[in-house]
Amino acid sequence: MANTTISMNKIRQILKLYQQGRSKQSIAIQLGVSRNTTKRYLSAFQSSGFTFDEVNSLGDRELEDLFGRSNERPPDSRLQALQRCFPRMDKELKRTGVTRKILWEGYQQEFPEGLKYTQFCFYYNQWKAMVNPVMHIDHKAGDKMYIDFVGKKLNIVDLDSGEIQDVEVFVAILGASQLTYVEAVGSQGKEDLISACENALHYFGGVPLAIVPDNLKAAVTKSNRYEPTLNETFADFADHYQTSVLPTRAYRPRDKALVEGAVKIVYSRIYAPLHKNTYHNLKDLNVAIQEHQEHHNNGMLKGRNYSRRQQFEDVERAVLGALPVSRYEFKKLHYATVMKNGHVCLGEDRHYYSVPYRFIGKKVKMLYSRNALEVFYNYERIASHLRERATYGYTTQSTHLATTHRFITEWTPERFLQWAESISQEVKLMIQRILERKQHPEQAYRSCVGILGFAKKVGNDRLSKACGRALSYGVYNYKTVQTILANKMDDYQENPFAEQLPMPEHENIRGEEYYK
Repeated sequence: MANTTISMNKIRQILKLYQQGRSKQSIAIQLGVSRNTTKRYLSAFQSSGFTFDEVNSLGDRELEDLFGRSNERPPDSRLQALQRCFPRMDKELKRTGVTRKILWEGYQQEFPEGLKYTQFCFYYNQWKAMVNPVMHIDHKAGDKMYIDFVGKKLNIVDLDSGEIQDVEVFVAILGASQLTYVEAVGSQGKEDLISACENALHYFGGVPLAIVPDNLKAAVTKSNRYEPTLNETFADFADHYQTSVLPTRAYRPRDKALVEGAVKIVYSRIYAPLHKNTYHNLKDLNVAIQEHQEHHNNGMLKGRNYSRRQQFEDVERAVLGALPVSRYEFKKLHYATVMKNGHVCLGEDRHYYSVPYRFIGKKVKMLYSRNALEVFYNYERIASHLRERATYGYTTQSTHLATTHRFITEWTPERFLQWAESISQEVKLMIQRILERKQHPEQAYRSCVGILGFAKKVGNDRLSKACGRALSYGVYNYKTVQTILANKMDDYQENPFAEQLPMPEHENIRGEEYYK
């Protein structure tokens, strides 16, 4: 009774024995409580004004209110003064460099007769637990992988210049087995984060159901308590490995207490021994990290007869998801507007890629990796290409072009000759002469299209005769064939001595000068 309230059943026994006329000393001896405790409860009973039957009919809750709380000692004035300081101290502890020892020394200056440091810490922890309770989380095997970057950086020294370069340290830990992976990387950027995260999955030999990152900019574009916005590249990485991303709440370190604890262990078990040596590149530094990491994973857990590695092999390895056949290919994001020619420009390479012509003028999203490029509009993939790095070059798929544009892209000398041959040998010979006379084949393409188009208007037979007539003149162009057909000169009988015939006179023909 002096320090804590005894059980309600024992209080009933004290009152019952006292009602039977037993002495206080005999009651104390029989029930195994101190004589002073017995006196206090009997004194409280006598001062309450209730009879034994009335008190005995009370429930345990009412009995506690009557005998328990009413007999508690009033709180110490020193403790009351200290508890009033706790909210302010709690805020101060969030500042860098502020410790409980420093706050206690300040408290001692204000209250010289105050509690000592041990009691100060005890009552602070008690207050903290009451105002900010913690929930214990049971981690399921294969459920989550927690990731974070360590606050304190390591460094490497350039072998030639002696320049010291800071490097980030990535930590990943599986929730159930607490198997830990540590790697030094150049930065906290997307590429380094994804690379380290991927290496962690391959180190574990499988994929958990979810990855739990802090609100890193490389993983979370916009934090939100309920629906945070994920970085598209990191979300694509998670999709490649068939897992989910569950960011923690902002400023809630207890959401990832497991990895926070792993960070503290990294400081003592990896950082401490590493500071004894100098490293000149990330590869050597990571080799040393892996050596200490294995020692950490294979060491026995405190108070248990197994290690993190043994626990992982027993309960977690079998339930992890399978790794994909190929590693993730890091993708970058670029936005562009489709030009009038149906192409978009990838700014990094200054190369142009085709998209379906109906998206001309639309703003599209381009995701590109080392070897491939994809174009999206309203979450729909509208084009994909192999990545080319030829500056100011064009990569075009004919199916993306409008019908007229597609026809133009298919213009080749071979195509025109095959088309002409399907009509007659005279037409083929005319097309061949036109292609040979031009300095560049493309200069003759329109003439070829015009001549071959006459087959639909006048028929193959008349076109063949007109081309034969033009060939007999030794003149090879579109206007000559057009003139012959317009004046129906293709009806002339073929003459083996056609080269001796006079040139036909027409208002659109002015002798040899025209044909030059």
